[in-house]
Amino acid sequence: MRTRMSTYTILFLGDVVGKPGRTIVQQGLPSLLNTYRPLFTIINGENSAGGVGITPDIADELFKVGADAITLGNHAFNKREIGPYLETKKPIVRPSNMASAVPGRGLVVVEKEGVRLAVMNVCGRVGMDPVYGDPFAEVDTLLSGLDTPHRFLDFHAEATSEKIAMGWHCDGRATAVVGTHTHVTTADERLLPGSTAYITDVGMCGPRDSVLGMDREIILNRFRTALPQRFEVANEPGVICGVAIGVEKDTGRATGIERLRFGD
Repeated sequence: MRTRMSTYTILFLGDVVGKPGRTIVQQGLPSLLNTYRPLFTIINGENSAGGVGITPDIADELFKVGADAITLGNHAFNKREIGPYLETKKPIVRPSNMASAVPGRGLVVVEKEGVRLAVMNVCGRVGMDPVYGDPFAEVDTLLSGLDTPHRFLDFHAEATSEKIAMGWHCDGRATAVVGTHTHVTTADERLLPGSTAYITDVGMCGPRDSVLGMDREIILNRFRTALPQRFEVANEPGVICGVAIGVEKDTGRATGIERLRFGD
């Protein structure tokens, strides 16, 4: 995505799944940075530690490779040691619509070249664990407290309908609403009428020949037998899925959104 001097690019990479996901991000992100020249790079890291959760070491690894901010999701706290890390000043966000006593925060502002980008993370409720508050009301609260028009929302949700509804709910009030969690890239990227960039799901950064990042034989056996199985991340080469979003510097309005895939 080519940008004019008055615009910049946000590069967002979908859910990083296990070691194959981390490896392909380490290998491929430098090339993507060279191609898209993003001002901000955001990575969803909620599946980066063995397929569920994230650890402080892995978060630091993602920052080192080029992330300006990390978003999470429903597996944010699967690794117990991440709690204190979320209380630091690192630009990492867990779902904002969790109980107030939960460590961490759901919004962080990162700044470069005079642009202040608010990065927000919210979980959906349809088909998810019943621990999340109303995501629509939470987003309203987050947006109402911002003094920057540059606003990026990672909506981590299961239901396509809920994600699409969130896109319309934020249209004209957010720079971008991107869906994560289901690990399969959707082909509905678009600019909504209010110049909000939207896609239902960005996809994952993880093993290509898998079932949503998990070992396909284990998943097939689960479906064939209906017996409990211990899920394991597939030991297969990784692929990067993400989006590049063009943004007007003065207004925070999106100018375009492009799907990207690297590693095939």
